[in-house]
Amino acid sequence: MTPLQKRILEAVKRRPHTLRDLQNNLQVDNSQLRNTVTAMVATGLLSARDGRYVPGLATLENTAAPQAIPCTLVKLAARFGFASRDDGTGDIFIPGRALHGAMPQDKILVKLFDRPRVEGSAEGEVTEVVTPHNSFAGTLTVTEDGRLAVEPDGCRDVHIILQKDGANGAQLGDKVGALLTSRGNRHTDHRAAVTQRFGSAEFASECAKAILYGRDVRQDFPPEVLQEAAAYDNAAIDPSEAAHRMDLRGLPIFTIDSAETKDIDDAISLMKLQEGGYELGVHIADVSHYVRPGSAMDEEAFERATSIYYADKVIPMLPTQLSNGICSLNEGTDRLAFSCLMRLDEAGNIHSYQFVKTVIRSRVKGVYKEINALLDGTAAEEVRRKYADVLPQLPVMQELYEKRLELRRARGGMEIESDEAKLVMDEQGRCVDVIKRTRGVSECMIEEFMLLANQCAANAGRTHHVPFVYRVHEAPDEERMEKLRETLKACGLNVHFQGKTPTQLELSALLDETRDQPIRIPIHTGILRSMQKARYSPEPLGHFGLVLKDYAHFTSPIRRYPDLAIHRILTDMLVGQPHERLVTNYTDFATRTCEQSSRQEVAAVRIERDVEDCYKAEYMHSHLGEVYTGTISGITPRGVFVALENTVEGFIPAAQLCKGEPTVTEGVRLYDPLTGRHWMLGDPIKIKVTAADVPLGRIDFDFIPM
Repeated sequence: MTPLQKRILEAVKRRPHTLRDLQNNLQVDNSQLRNTVTAMVATGLLSARDGRYVPGLATLENTAAPQAIPCTLVKLAARFGFASRDDGTGDIFIPGRALHGAMPQDKILVKLFDRPRVEGSAEGEVTEVVTPHNSFAGTLTVTEDGRLAVEPDGCRDVHIILQKDGANGAQLGDKVGALLTSRGNRHTDHRAAVTQRFGSAEFASECAKAILYGRDVRQDFPPEVLQEAAAYDNAAIDPSEAAHRMDLRGLPIFTIDSAETKDIDDAISLMKLQEGGYELGVHIADVSHYVRPGSAMDEEAFERATSIYYADKVIPMLPTQLSNGICSLNEGTDRLAFSCLMRLDEAGNIHSYQFVKTVIRSRVKGVYKEINALLDGTAAEEVRRKYADVLPQLPVMQELYEKRLELRRARGGMEIESDEAKLVMDEQGRCVDVIKRTRGVSECMIEEFMLLANQCAANAGRTHHVPFVYRVHEAPDEERMEKLRETLKACGLNVHFQGKTPTQLELSALLDETRDQPIRIPIHTGILRSMQKARYSPEPLGHFGLVLKDYAHFTSPIRRYPDLAIHRILTDMLVGQPHERLVTNYTDFATRTCEQSSRQEVAAVRIERDVEDCYKAEYMHSHLGEVYTGTISGITPRGVFVALENTVEGFIPAAQLCKGEPTVTEGVRLYDPLTGRHWMLGDPIKIKVTAADVPLGRIDFDFIPM
């Protein structure tokens, strides 16, 4: 549902509104309002009574029949779709004839067919669109019979025909935001109108805007949020508040981030103790002091749940007055913080910890690249001068990190390799290079120190038996483990685990043993696929991958709502709120935060991935015809995916590789029965770049025999 649709529903729920009433109250473009209201009536969100609009039947709660499965349509093509079960138990394939006009992000009910698909997965039919999602983004095109239509993003060969005069000035090839004005039982029966024009689909920046529109991402903050945030324009901390806190401004505290980071929410300090061991301070922006329960900023942050980062841009969870201003731990500026002060023994084990409200002043804005140069002795003299106040801490930090790394390896913490890309943009916002990110000692060091603070936060919540927001990662189930065993067999490994579910030490040893071997990629991919997805939970279920009983997210409250939520809970614990009141105040809050944050995290990851694909396609469009050697990164019956050294991934159809019908084994091996040739995950392969579709974020390769 679009933000405008939500505002209209909120208005008519209070009292019936005429169109003029809505125009006066909402102050939006009249044409956009009319199109939106028409679509809402057509889809049952609104009903018209004597010229006044009231909530329609589709806004009422729907109860599913016992055979129907609540789902969300997540993928749509001309002849099929996929629905994701709302309980997270997997996807359902839906043939085109059984979609009945369902659109991406529609909340639907699906009835399973008695037969499974040939591939073995479930297959079903849409029985009802419970909550229609009528806004979508796409590219303006023309059908074979000459009618203007919008091809929704990610829906190849699906055309939604525009109503008369529905283009609203958009041109062929433009990226647009559109709204369904009426629905039929088939996609060809739908009608739509363009509500926003973003620009040419050849530019990834315009495709990114369209993706955000299609996913209902609100980039601007509501007026009431901006009004609250305006109170912190160029603000300094309140001296009376600082007077009540532990004053740590005398400590050599500093931050370490990437050079472009503006929302700095964590800082560190470290001392080696005379009696042995270490005192580590992890100092986090005290966002909960400024974002109070029930405020407009808090409600907006809860809805967003996370900041979204893409290319060189960010859609922040909090207004910039907070995210880049009063809450950001900027160099040389007094800031309110929530500090986790930890004592560790000589081996690096946590001995004790305490959470304290503090006032700090960061001595320097550290940059990963510069810290790495200082640690390996290659830093220039001006860099050494920049870090003069904190330079003595760096060797001690590296020493503690190396001890912590030994402890992590000893308990079986898994290091699954994955490649991240850095997009290089020009002044016009076009992607001119894609570089694989590398992680040095400083990146790993800060990650480990943040992990320690997160561990202490979760331990405080669990041992005090208060409602909490944990970051959990459950052990793989037996079905996933069986798939992993089949993957290992397909890789030629006959691995025996002691139990039905391997221990973290067993999996970690397998990762280490194959790290420098040709089968590294299929092994790492197979183990990654066998893992459950990490999520937020009000129950302390532990973290399988990190091999920790206690884990939560405490260190990034500027960009993640769960961190802000547990800051609020820990604050009330510190001031001595009775246990009964903590349970009353936070039980429902913790549950809702976990559900909303897990949901929004998945949505944000998909957005960031899809937008990145558009930028990568934009970059590769200027390299058509060039030849590279890549690595097979994915195998399907349709063909193989190939990753280049810079993380760009493209597709080679199976017809270019196989003369016969290909056979795929456990997603790691492609075999041609006619020629006897086979390809495996991780194999090197030579390719030529043949196509780069920016709006689809798709890159095509041709196979070149080596």
